[in-house]
Amino acid sequence: MAVPKKRVSVSRRGMRNAHRKTVKPVNLVECNSCGSYKLQHHVCPSCGIYNGRQIIAQKVKDED
Repeated sequence: MAVPKKRVSVSRRGMRNAHRKTVKPVNLVECNSCGSYKLQHHVCPSCGIYNGRQIIAQKVKDED
Protein backbone atom coordinates (compact mmCIF):
# COMPACT_ATOMS: atom_id res chain seq x y z
CA MET A 1 0.00 0.00 0.00
CA ALA A 2 1.31 3.46 -0.84
CA VAL A 3 2.41 5.78 1.94
CA PRO A 4 1.64 9.51 1.73
CA LYS A 5 4.68 11.65 0.97
CA LYS A 6 4.58 13.65 4.20
CA ARG A 7 4.42 10.50 6.35
CA VAL A 8 7.95 9.43 5.39
CA SER A 9 10.49 11.31 7.51
CA VAL A 10 13.40 13.14 5.92
CA SER A 11 15.85 10.81 7.66
CA ARG A 12 14.14 7.67 6.39
CA ARG A 13 13.90 9.08 2.87
CA GLY A 14 17.60 9.99 3.00
CA MET A 15 18.61 6.51 4.15
CA ARG A 16 16.57 4.96 1.35
CA ASN A 17 18.20 7.19 -1.27
CA ALA A 18 21.75 6.99 0.15
CA HIS A 19 22.96 4.71 -2.64
CA ARG A 20 21.94 7.25 -5.29
CA LYS A 21 24.79 9.62 -4.51
CA THR A 22 26.80 11.00 -7.40
CA VAL A 23 30.41 9.97 -7.75
CA LYS A 24 32.72 12.97 -7.64
CA PRO A 25 35.84 13.01 -9.81
CA VAL A 26 39.22 12.62 -8.13
CA ASN A 27 40.84 16.02 -7.50
CA LEU A 28 44.40 15.87 -8.80
CA VAL A 29 46.92 18.68 -8.41
CA GLU A 30 50.40 19.20 -9.81
CA CYS A 31 53.35 18.49 -7.55
CA ASN A 32 55.35 21.65 -6.85
CA SER A 33 58.71 19.92 -7.16
CA CYS A 34 58.39 17.49 -10.08
CA GLY A 35 55.18 18.57 -11.85
CA SER A 36 53.49 15.16 -11.87
CA TYR A 37 49.89 14.81 -10.75
CA LYS A 38 49.08 13.63 -7.22
CA LEU A 39 46.21 13.64 -4.73
CA GLN A 40 45.84 16.72 -2.56
CA HIS A 41 47.45 16.46 0.90
CA HIS A 42 49.31 13.26 -0.04
CA VAL A 43 52.97 12.45 -0.62
CA CYS A 44 53.90 12.62 -4.29
CA PRO A 45 54.44 9.03 -5.49
CA SER A 46 57.02 10.00 -8.10
CA CYS A 47 59.36 12.25 -6.08
CA GLY A 48 58.37 11.49 -2.45
CA ILE A 49 58.04 15.13 -1.37
CA TYR A 50 55.22 16.48 0.80
CA ASN A 51 54.92 20.09 1.93
CA GLY A 52 58.46 20.88 0.76
CA ARG A 53 60.08 18.03 2.73
CA GLN A 54 61.48 14.72 1.49
CA ILE A 55 59.28 12.05 3.09
CA ILE A 56 60.01 8.94 1.02
CA ALA A 57 63.53 8.14 -0.17
CA GLN A 58 63.83 7.88 -3.94
CA LYS A 59 65.15 4.77 -5.63
CA VAL A 60 68.38 5.48 -7.50
CA LYS A 61 68.49 4.14 -11.04
CA ASP A 62 71.82 2.64 -12.17
CA GLU A 63 72.88 4.29 -15.42
CA ASP A 64 75.70 2.69 -17.36
